[in-house]
Amino acid sequence: MKLASLVSALCLGATLVASFGSYAEEGKKWTVVKIATEGAFRPFNFTKPDGTLDGFEIDMYKVLCQKMQVQCDIVVQPFAGIIPALNAGKFDAIIDGLSATEARKKIIDFSIPYSSAGQTFAVLKDSPLATLPDLATRFSLSNDEAAAKAEVEKLAPLLKGKVVGVQGSSIGQQFLEKYMKGLVTIREYKTTEEHDLDLKSGRIDLVFASATYLTGAIAKPGNQDIRLTGPQFIGGILGSGSAVGIRKSDPELKKMFDEAIGQMKQDGSLKELALKWFGTDTVPQ
Repeated sequence: MKLASLVSALCLGATLVASFGSYAEEGKKWTVVKIATEGAFRPFNFTKPDGTLDGFEIDMYKVLCQKMQVQCDIVVQPFAGIIPALNAGKFDAIIDGLSATEARKKIIDFSIPYSSAGQTFAVLKDSPLATLPDLATRFSLSNDEAAAKAEVEKLAPLLKGKVVGVQGSSIGQQFLEKYMKGLVTIREYKTTEEHDLDLKSGRIDLVFASATYLTGAIAKPGNQDIRLTGPQFIGGILGSGSAVGIRKSDPELKKMFDEAIGQMKQDGSLKELALKWFGTDTVPQ
């Protein structure tokens, strides 16, 4: 009787191990994905007067979720705490113009990038800084950091003592802290829209943000006096482009987003959305 019981227990154990192994191989099955965005980063994402969300990433996530064949629920989350909130389990993914930087990759995983654009300056059109040199010229912190640093030195006499607005906890803030600390006064804001308002009111001299964001902001009614100025900086501390942020414990979800973004690249729908919202192709190659 004891032998039969032992054999039965061993068989049951083997079955459980086999079942667990099969489950581990298959991974978690996702049917509902909760996505966070800030709703204040036009044209990536923004909140309309009626309270609904719109923008490049709002259109994009709907297509991604169709391709992944899952139900997606989207929530608004302030940018400053968005990564800690992801790891705390308040939602499953971040789609918010979040750049995949090396520092952030230590904390969370990222999908393959879906958009890539440089960071640059904007000022009022009558500002003496409206004619900063090398307008829209790209300087890569990855491929030639020395040239990028030389460009900062070139700008130094013009920017010395100026007040630059930037969104807190953003890659723009990290760039300014690393390459321009002591040269300019860095003023942080919760949202990019807030630093745009202070720029227009004359409380700051210029802002530093994504070139695609600033292009969209300039096109917004009431912002016709804002102009892009100076060079663009890409790579390095600024990351490899905007990507979906995912917990490291959810590799299956990362794979799903990777495949869906790849499909959007392949079928041209990602480029179509970029042209619609940015007026240029920002799809990473």
